[in-house]
Amino acid sequence: MSEKISKSSPDFSIQGSLGRRDFLRYSLSSFALVSTGVTPLNCLGSNPAQTYPIDTNVKPTTERMVSFPYDLQGLAANEIDQVTKYDDFGYGAWTFGAGLPIVPRFDLMLSDDSHPTPTRRHKFARFFTFSDIHITDKEAPNQFMLLQEFERYAINNTSIYSPVMMYTTQVLDAAMQTMNALHQITPFDFALSLGDTCNSTSYNELRWYMDVIDGKLIRPSSGAHLGADSIDYQKPFQAVGLHKSIPWYQTIGNHDHFMIGSFPVDADPSLSFRKSYVADTVWAVADILKPNTDTYPVLFNMQDFKAFPRYYMGVMDGNNPWGRVIHTGVSTSPKFASGAPKVVADPDRRSLLRTDWIQEFFNTSSSPVGHGFHLVDKYAPAGFACYSFVPKSDVPLKVIVLDDTQSENDGSKDIHGHGYLDTTRWAWLKAELAAGQQANQLMVIAAHIPIGVAAIGSEMEWWLNDIQMASATAAKPQWWLNEPPVAPEHRNATTLTELVETLQNTPNLILWLAGHRHLNTIKAFPSCDAAQPEKGFWQVETSSLRDFPQQLRTFEIYLNSDYSISIVTVNVDVAVAPDTPAATSRKYAIAVQQIVQNDLLNNAPNPASMTSGGVALPLPTIDPTRPQSGDMVTKAGLVQDPSIQFTDLKNQGVPYNASYNAELFKPLSPTMVAALRARFPD
Repeated sequence: MSEKISKSSPDFSIQGSLGRRDFLRYSLSSFALVSTGVTPLNCLGSNPAQTYPIDTNVKPTTERMVSFPYDLQGLAANEIDQVTKYDDFGYGAWTFGAGLPIVPRFDLMLSDDSHPTPTRRHKFARFFTFSDIHITDKEAPNQFMLLQEFERYAINNTSIYSPVMMYTTQVLDAAMQTMNALHQITPFDFALSLGDTCNSTSYNELRWYMDVIDGKLIRPSSGAHLGADSIDYQKPFQAVGLHKSIPWYQTIGNHDHFMIGSFPVDADPSLSFRKSYVADTVWAVADILKPNTDTYPVLFNMQDFKAFPRYYMGVMDGNNPWGRVIHTGVSTSPKFASGAPKVVADPDRRSLLRTDWIQEFFNTSSSPVGHGFHLVDKYAPAGFACYSFVPKSDVPLKVIVLDDTQSENDGSKDIHGHGYLDTTRWAWLKAELAAGQQANQLMVIAAHIPIGVAAIGSEMEWWLNDIQMASATAAKPQWWLNEPPVAPEHRNATTLTELVETLQNTPNLILWLAGHRHLNTIKAFPSCDAAQPEKGFWQVETSSLRDFPQQLRTFEIYLNSDYSISIVTVNVDVAVAPDTPAATSRKYAIAVQQIVQNDLLNNAPNPASMTSGGVALPLPTIDPTRPQSGDMVTKAGLVQDPSIQFTDLKNQGVPYNASYNAELFKPLSPTMVAALRARFPD
């Protein structure tokens, strides 16, 4: 039931470290979780697998932030594999700095309102999100690790190589323990995983993910299981898992059903993608991430896998404490004269079909069985990954879990990281929104890919079908003009403009949740009608658990005294304990950010068009709710989003900050206010 409150400060704030009694209670509950999971077995010897504790002083970012210098010199962006040199230059050293304030945001309220802060009266829900875990089989033979070293378009792409890949399972385990500790202080109603559980669709990656959350024995190596008895990231360990009283729900991401998040595994059988997963040799492929200017604006083409020269892309050496990348180089090099480098094949590396990936969530010991996929309409097509649920029966709140990743059958030869809805999903979403509006339910959409924030021409924006883009320009011959047309049911069924208009015409929608970009951005979609501010909604992104800042997010939704809604959202650092694999992962994540310096405070401009070969393409603007100007080529008068803000803590001891905490206010329609007054009178 909803909880009536009068406090003005968020419930989750921990005013100091866990007390001895609280810590004892947490420790005992963690022990109970271990004891109710799979009995620790040692597959390599007589000693039981170890568990990894977390820091006993668990605090959200409102109280302290990870702090480190940001102007170090020593290694270039394509040298992040030189892990043994990190200490020489001071990379990865960190401490704690000032906490991050909660910023009140009134962007959606009436413009002439003085914004007096209302009193929070009822807490409707408390939950947390985690995203982009990217559990990685670092010994798999079909990766792109070498490209991060020499391909200029891949140097900043730490998704294809980063030393944090060694510790993805251990970080997830520490993250679950962190949320267990916060749950002991103020319970969570549920949790949402926002996708990209796997790095490349593999069965073993998904099972490691599921088994960590379930609190089972984890053997985080594959193939020959090199280093399993001596190398920390390879050693079996007993996961603690998420507290059994917290139900968690799953969203599908592009990495969960596309090879390395980018290519349909079975789109072109001649490329043998599926066979490459279980092969006993490292694959040799072309520089697929080099943009193909002949196919602009589609920069990549799966046929380029067959081009020359070809490179052995490498694997991590599980016998090496620093995860050295081996088996790399041009395939014609004399060192490969005797043939392709060999690995021990492993059938558990097999790539899962979308239907198999979904089905695996029914093989679990945590709740609910199916983790949301048990709620999918039984008449939906195979592989349908959309559903909705009501977290608390006495609170008018519905969560709509939306698959907005591309389809395996959409006909695109480009990288599959765009936002997309086919006809079935688009019809389903509109029906869910209409039903929630009719039932006077507040609504939250949980999807993997955010909307209205990714630059035009990037691999993360809302997708136009290749055929649509081809018909938009005759600037130069395009390879896709000779492609057969995509069936209507597989095309993107809606433009971003139409999608946003539909969302704004659903005034009970309060929030769109997303991952995908590994950022902590918060964005307002204000109403286009000043007389109806309730048509605005918020979008909150959760950063990656793998890459810096390795954070989760908590949410608390309140009904206020003026019958507006407050959404209090706070980042949470994984509470790593010294000398644990998770602590090493934080060090490496910080080091990589110090070296590569990816922009984690991204605010893309909002051009009205994109130009190809001197011809303006009628591509959708990033965000139809804010001003447009200029274009991608001239970069004249580009307008950034004023609702995307960041907290500057440089003068408070935190030189670099990639987090954002806020209280987001949302007005409601007169109809919804009347319904809530009847159910929750003062």
